[in-house]
Amino acid sequence: MLDKTFDPKAAEPRLYAMWEESGVFAPKTDGAAEAYSIVIPPPNVTGSLHIGHALNNTLQDILARYHRMRGKAVLWLPGTDHAGIATQMVVERQLAADGNMGRREMGRDAFVGKVWEWKAESGGTIVQQLRRLGASCDWSRERFTLDEGLNAAVRKVFVQLHREGLIYRDKRLVNWDPHFQTAISDLEVEQREMDGFYWHFAYPLADGVTYEHPVAYDGDGQPTGYETRDFIVVATTRPETMLGDTGVAVHPDDPRYAGLVGKSVVLPVTGRRIPIVADDYADPTKGSGAVKITPAHDFNDFQVGKRAGLAALNVMDAFGRITAADTPDVPADYEGMDRFAARKAIVARAEEEGWLKEIEKTRHVIPHGDRSGVVIEPWLTDQWYVDAHTLAQPAIKAVEQGDTTFEPKSYEKIYFEWLRNIEPWCISRQLWWGHRIPAWYGPDGTIFVEESEDEARAAARHHYGAETPLNQDEDVLDTWFSSALWPFSTMGWPEKTEDLERFYPTSDLVTAADIIFFWVARMMMMGLHFMDEVPFRRVIINGLVRDEKGQKMSKSKGNVIDPLTIIDELGADPLRFTMAILSGTRDIKLSRQRIEGYRNFGTKLWNAARFSQMNEARRVEGFDPAAVDQTINRWIRGELTKAERQVSAAIEGGRFDDAASALYRFVWNVFCDWYLELAKPVFTGTDEAAKAETRAMTAWTLDQTLKLMHPVMPFITEELWDKLSDQGAPRLEAALIGAAWPDLPDAFIDPAAEAEIGWLVDLVTEIRALRAEMNVPPSAKPPLAFIGPDSATAQRIARHRDLLLTLGRVSETAIAETAPAGAVTFVSGGATAALSLAGIIDLAAERARLEKEIAAFDSDIAHVGKKLGNPNFVARAAPEVVEEQRGKLAEAEAGKARLQAALARLDTVG
Repeated sequence: MLDKTFDPKAAEPRLYAMWEESGVFAPKTDGAAEAYSIVIPPPNVTGSLHIGHALNNTLQDILARYHRMRGKAVLWLPGTDHAGIATQMVVERQLAADGNMGRREMGRDAFVGKVWEWKAESGGTIVQQLRRLGASCDWSRERFTLDEGLNAAVRKVFVQLHREGLIYRDKRLVNWDPHFQTAISDLEVEQREMDGFYWHFAYPLADGVTYEHPVAYDGDGQPTGYETRDFIVVATTRPETMLGDTGVAVHPDDPRYAGLVGKSVVLPVTGRRIPIVADDYADPTKGSGAVKITPAHDFNDFQVGKRAGLAALNVMDAFGRITAADTPDVPADYEGMDRFAARKAIVARAEEEGWLKEIEKTRHVIPHGDRSGVVIEPWLTDQWYVDAHTLAQPAIKAVEQGDTTFEPKSYEKIYFEWLRNIEPWCISRQLWWGHRIPAWYGPDGTIFVEESEDEARAAARHHYGAETPLNQDEDVLDTWFSSALWPFSTMGWPEKTEDLERFYPTSDLVTAADIIFFWVARMMMMGLHFMDEVPFRRVIINGLVRDEKGQKMSKSKGNVIDPLTIIDELGADPLRFTMAILSGTRDIKLSRQRIEGYRNFGTKLWNAARFSQMNEARRVEGFDPAAVDQTINRWIRGELTKAERQVSAAIEGGRFDDAASALYRFVWNVFCDWYLELAKPVFTGTDEAAKAETRAMTAWTLDQTLKLMHPVMPFITEELWDKLSDQGAPRLEAALIGAAWPDLPDAFIDPAAEAEIGWLVDLVTEIRALRAEMNVPPSAKPPLAFIGPDSATAQRIARHRDLLLTLGRVSETAIAETAPAGAVTFVSGGATAALSLAGIIDLAAERARLEKEIAAFDSDIAHVGKKLGNPNFVARAAPEVVEEQRGKLAEAEAGKARLQAALARLDTVG
């Protein structure tokens, strides 16, 4: 006999070990089997399973398990990312905590060795955690973005792109992290809103130039008063960057400065002459309308500088300290000064010398390194770049012509927007942990880009005519560079492997919207360039998991849901089911209560299996569901078939929420609430043939249900499959994970049985709803009468009399010409029925109760409606708060409508 409850703590490790040891995670070797492949978005090797991982990997596992049961050769290829900056930071902190010497004192080779040691000891944490979630990856093919095979692929790609002119070295602005002294990607930049200041500085005009500046305006905005000025005012939130100013920009259509374009100002502090240029970037409506241009320290200014031919002067070093390396006119007093100390010094000098005109408080966004936490500095430096524009064109075309599709399709717009406006991709990082750039420098600066040092030395010999000492580039590649090769490098490329032949291009990619730019688009570019084929046929974008109020989860808010804690306390299946059923929105509102609710769903399935076992439902050798005779058995066969169609179509379409909803409806509402209830009288009756058929049908339906449920809730279904293995005839498959997906013909749907049982279900549902509306005590059994039914309905009433008495909790079913006195009438299935409530409820008291509850809803509707009718509230409140109030309003209006309907029914009681 099954235990009273499912014990996930005991079952999950045992079942997962059984699956893994059986080899079922590996793709079938049967060459005739259709291939289905999916590569895991490699989590950082430093990472621990968070709720986003739980969502993403649950959806992937549903696909893998479903297609495996469909008989396909499924490859779900796992692996981890070396996570350059994150891993280097973890190991540096560990070294410091242990009292060891720092990275630079230790030297590159020794430090990298320490990182490999850390990876061997601690780098597999998230892989084990994915197992706890139930991820059925083929672990025998697990890859790491720094393993030797991927190293070879990365070197080959770099060299080939360099030879094709698609990788080059250039001096451009990058996001520079002064703490780690490396360039970082946009994804590693955290934008923080902070209080700050605009300092308004007066830059004196050169050569004694003056102009008339408007200072008063009429009602139409036309100037009416002027003052003569020998300066132009600019505003900045970063005064230290003025040391690198090489121009002042004004809008070409701004009449205030039309006469100044082409003139110069003398930059305070340095005495440098810099031109006034016309550029659309300057906004006449903001501040003074004039902006200082620092091409080497601001991304927008860099573009203005290129258009205007302005010099780009770097006035900071890698540590964010002031330097005069590019321009000797920076006073020696500032040399080596921290950027923020320099800011204070410059403001103090401006105030002292009189060119500080105003200090304006502001709240603005400041970029910070997501790992270091320090303010990021736009910095002009030599880096390696990929010509992303050229590589983007085939990637755009592939999606335009449908070679790769997005689900939901709306995400194609984001993909196109980024690729059509793409900038050169900075791929070098000033780190030690990562793929070291395969470029070697000769003594005269000549660069030799080759796949190995031996090949570089050979190229140098050919170039110089003799053995020449070379130094390899110190930088490593951006982590996203190796990740861009993931779909084909993990399958053995550049070798021509069986896996590449069979599984590339992959079938699906499941990932998050925030890395469409950083990963999806780059995989498309690299896959098309090196494999001449898209890397995946479809991209399924999952949403962002937020808390129950729609707020982003963060440790500081204390609203983080830890999936490992959930698995410890509730099991993996409830978490997985919750992830699936909520996955249909961009912002997934998650609460522990939702997960607990779906644990109850698993309990419902377990109890249904116990009920079936207690009623001797066993598999029967040779049982044919097509031959069943009982109406309820023909009905459940059709309902199961319809559920299978819905679940299959939803999973195939990447609509995991629809699949989970269809499973929930069938298991809870159809199989448990109705079929097993309808089967009870058969199990306890005297018709042995009906009893035997219903027992066999129950066992067969339960087996098919476990198959449908398995991709979403694998542990509890596998446990039930195993524990029920001795209940009757043996199955073909020992383990559910290897079982075939239900193959149910359309003929299993029986319209006559569906109509018959549908009539009964609708009638009982209507009776139960009416009892609830009228506050009928559970113990009360009012009589039920049918008013003038036709002969077909009368026959149904007679056939199902016992079920109506039991399920509807009524004392009798009668046929009458008119509704009895004191009865509430309703219509169901084309028949008018009357439920006699006289003497069972106090009609006056019930009317008073309903009116009181309606009044309470009116109060709620007025209160919430007033809030939502206030434009200030809607504009200023957080979106999730506004949405919550709208939900409350809709709930109150629906509740009021329900009670008004009940009151109207009460008024019909004769």
